[in-house]
Amino acid sequence: MKKWFSLQPLLLVGLFCWLYSCRSGGEKESPEKILSSPPYAGLTDSIKRFPQNQDLYLERAILLSQNNRHELAAGDYKQAWELKPEEHIALQYVSNLMLVNHPKEAIDLLKECIVKWPANPDLHRRLSEIYAQIGETQKAIGQYDEWAQQDSTNFEVWYEKGALLTQLKDTPAAITALEHAYRIAPINYNGLALASLYGATLNPKVITICDELLRKDTSDITDDVLYLKGSYYSDTKQYDKALQMFNQCISRDWKFTDAYIEKGIVLHDLKKYDSALSVFTMAATVTNTSADAWYWMGRCYEAMGKKDKALENYERAVALDKNFEEAHEGIRRLKK
Repeated sequence: MKKWFSLQPLLLVGLFCWLYSCRSGGEKESPEKILSSPPYAGLTDSIKRFPQNQDLYLERAILLSQNNRHELAAGDYKQAWELKPEEHIALQYVSNLMLVNHPKEAIDLLKECIVKWPANPDLHRRLSEIYAQIGETQKAIGQYDEWAQQDSTNFEVWYEKGALLTQLKDTPAAITALEHAYRIAPINYNGLALASLYGATLNPKVITICDELLRKDTSDITDDVLYLKGSYYSDTKQYDKALQMFNQCISRDWKFTDAYIEKGIVLHDLKKYDSALSVFTMAATVTNTSADAWYWMGRCYEAMGKKDKALENYERAVALDKNFEEAHEGIRRLKK
């Protein structure tokens, strides 16, 4: 199970769950009783004295949200917004609306805000996220297209569109969007995201991008770049180059578990089972919860005819990852 680098978590599709607090026993408390009791009583009294004070409503809304009183918080967010419409309050209000399962109201509010503040990227981003969250994927993509028409030189538009398209498994379109982002701003995370998709599709451009990133001598991403190059060389059966890259990764960071795994797979493919087993053992030593390490140890033992040890390692892999189908298949194969 090869590791390709995921795009930064700018997209929050599927992040929100519907949070409701369940109170056991007794009659449900009225909103008035809740708001007049600690920890809200002081703010409630202040609101009664200063009903036009936006900050008081916002402070109480945040406190209610922190205590999972999202339905009650909605009223305060709404009041704060109506007293003084501001971008940051709109975004908080939108998050609350999603928590209480009112996506239509959230969408309408964001559309209103985009008309007022078209240059605010957070508004465009949030609207696209909500469209994607409720399954309106074409509208989500369309929102990025609309944003791009307004600000085509903003690399974030293209980066985040690429992130969304990657989640939707439209890899060619994602690559196109990320190429735009990288041309506008050839920075590390644009380059890594694009290189990862190039690598996943066996596009040799992955080497070009990786070499560009390495020439910048950005030591904070060097290991990842070397890993991407090694993975591409491995997948295209350029095994000597792959081993060179993975060895460099390991020499720079001896805890780079995925580099051990990929190096071991190369050695396994070359039928150098003893050497591969040694590498996978080291991977399991570095990260003993790596299901991949135990699975590949099993593959080596199986290839060496040591079925008992192979079965033991497949079972260890499954214990760590119950959905590891290849390990399950190995167990079924050896138990026939």
